[in-house]
This record gives sequence, structure tokens and C-alpha cells, in this order.
Amino acid sequence: MHIRDWPVGERPREKLLRHGAGALSDAELLAIFLGSGLRGRDAVATARELLGAHGPLRALLERPPGQLSQLPGLGPARACLLAAALELGNRHLAAALERGAALTDASSAGRYFAQRLRGQPQEVFAALFLDTRHRALAFEELFRGTVDSAEVHPREVVRRALALNAAAVIVGHNHPSGCAEPSAADRAVTVRLKQALALVEVRLLDHFVVGDGAPVSLAARGWV
Repeated sequence: MHIRDWPVGERPREKLLRHGAGALSDAELLAIFLGSGLRGRDAVATARELLGAHGPLRALLERPPGQLSQLPGLGPARACLLAAALELGNRHLAAALERGAALTDASSAGRYFAQRLRGQPQEVFAALFLDTRHRALAFEELFRGTVDSAEVHPREVVRRALALNAAAVIVGHNHPSGCAEPSAADRAVTVRLKQALALVEVRLLDHFVVGDGAPVSLAARGWV
């Protein structure tokens, strides 16, 4: 049965218009980009097969466009659509952190760190520098490491904060293993960073650890 023959309430596009994109499954969202499926299968069935063979969704979308274009049911045009949609989402999230708008919701910073650092094959430590009104000045990747570690030098974070005339800093790093649980080393470096920044009157607001799920806030656990 073609999707146009489905009950109206079950068709992905109509479902999105009525209930919002959040009501759709991963396969239904992907099906909207596919438009049509492989021969003998509708777009949703094709999307399910793609996710089953090459998913989950994050793993699928993290593939370079050239690799996406080689997968059954995609091709260059659809691969470009998916890559462009992902970049639109990234830029929309980044726009909320541009200078001019104060950062009032710490969770948006966590989502931004997740967007920038998740999927990296090695550990990356980054910092978001803020002015006195908590408006974003710059986001910088400061240290890269091996698969499971990155050496963090507090003096470099302090140097960049002073160069940018920052009043506050939020830092974050990823765990390539996918487990976002902070380690003892993560807590120790947070203490060192907070102490070093305090010497130049810069506040450390939070430290996010990025894994497969929601980023973990050390401030929320009382560790900052």
C-alpha cells in the first residue's frame, strides 16, 4: 500500500502538520526526506530498513554525504537534503548562542556542546566564553586527545578568557565511548579550572560531558 492510501492520521506529513515533528518516529522523519521508497516498498518501510542496517539515526546522519549517497534508497540528491537539514539544525542551535542574546537557559549550552562534540572519534575539550551579561563571545575547541583522553591545560583556558575579555566560561568535552558519566579526572580538572579562572575573576559556570544521551552537567550535580 502506498503512503497516500494510508489513513490520513497515519501519514507522516499529515501527522507532522497536526501534531508537530516531535510526534514522528525516526523512520517517519527520514521517510519525509526520502519522499518515496525502493521498488515494492513505501518510504517508511525503506526508512526502517535503512535504520535497521545502517542506524541508529545518529550513526546514519553522521556519515559524510558521499557515504550517504551510496546507501540504498538515498542517492546524491537525498543525501544532500539530509546533510543540509542537519546543518540547518546546527546553525539554528548556534544562532541562540550568538552575541546579542543572553544565555538564560544552561540546557541550551549543553545541547550546543553535544551538537559540536558528539560523534568525534577522539576526545575534544572545548570552551564557550561569555561576557558579563552571559552573551556568547566565542566557542573554541582547545584540546584534542586520543580515543579516551585529552590533556587539559587550565592556563590556556585562562589565556583565552583574558584575550576575549570574558567574564564567564562554560566548558565541555566528549566521551567517544558514548558513556557520559563524569570520571574522577573530569571532576579534578573542573576543580583546577575553577580555581585558575577565579584568580583572574572569571567564573566557571558549568562543565558538560557529552556521550550518546543527554549531556551531563557537573554544575547540576554540585561539582562546579
